[in-house]
Amino acid sequence: MSGDAPVPTGPLFELDDLHVEAVDGSGEILRGVDLVVQPGEVHALMGPNGSGKSTLASVLLGSPDYRVTAGRMRFKGEDITDWAPDVRGKAGLFLAFQYPQAIPGVSVLNFLRQALSARKGVDLSVLELRISILDWMKRLEIDPSFAERHLNEGFSGGEKKRNEVLQMAILEPDLAILDETDSGLDIDALKVVAQGVSEVRKDRPQLGIVAITHYQRLLDHLHPDVVHLLVDGRIVKSGDAQLAKELEASGYEAWQ
Repeated sequence: MSGDAPVPTGPLFELDDLHVEAVDGSGEILRGVDLVVQPGEVHALMGPNGSGKSTLASVLLGSPDYRVTAGRMRFKGEDITDWAPDVRGKAGLFLAFQYPQAIPGVSVLNFLRQALSARKGVDLSVLELRISILDWMKRLEIDPSFAERHLNEGFSGGEKKRNEVLQMAILEPDLAILDETDSGLDIDALKVVAQGVSEVRKDRPQLGIVAITHYQRLLDHLHPDVVHLLVDGRIVKSGDAQLAKELEASGYEAWQ
């Protein structure tokens, strides 16, 4: 499978003065976030704990734990602020979770078949998917036997994250949100995962990526076009990859 969708015109994804609060009444978390991602761009979102990074990832995929109180989200020109999570996924939004969940009883192969069938709106057979999945497993350095294993059950941290990249490859999204994909990975596993993301981008050069991370080490491999610093629910500074290196060296204290 390869991406043959028409090239989007205009911004791929936009956040316009986005304000978000938790539905449990704990207060406002995002306090006016503006972000524009063009097709093919890699954006990195950095910031200290509690700054709102993972909240933003959850909001982008429509988590019911949060409520948008002001502002708008646009994807390929359409206002998706009120769209349900499954509608966003079918439209081409993808979230790689910080802590991927295990699903006992559901094989990786069957999970991908069901997810891709929903994304494409057709009922695909296992046979139709197997060749593509095995090809991507080889490219992503995943043991082919994992196709028959239950999703994430007994997987190491690195295996879970590579499986997320496999899902991104098979589902062919237009925008991928990587929520602390580097969390819990050693240097070698991080390199493999980052190379996997680069491999997917070779097939889908128009894929937009928003990588949420604490650390600059992931960005050494992803080479972001823009780096944003999120503090206290707002983007307080944006720049090129050099900004990530400055933050790694000096920390976040000066911005808090």
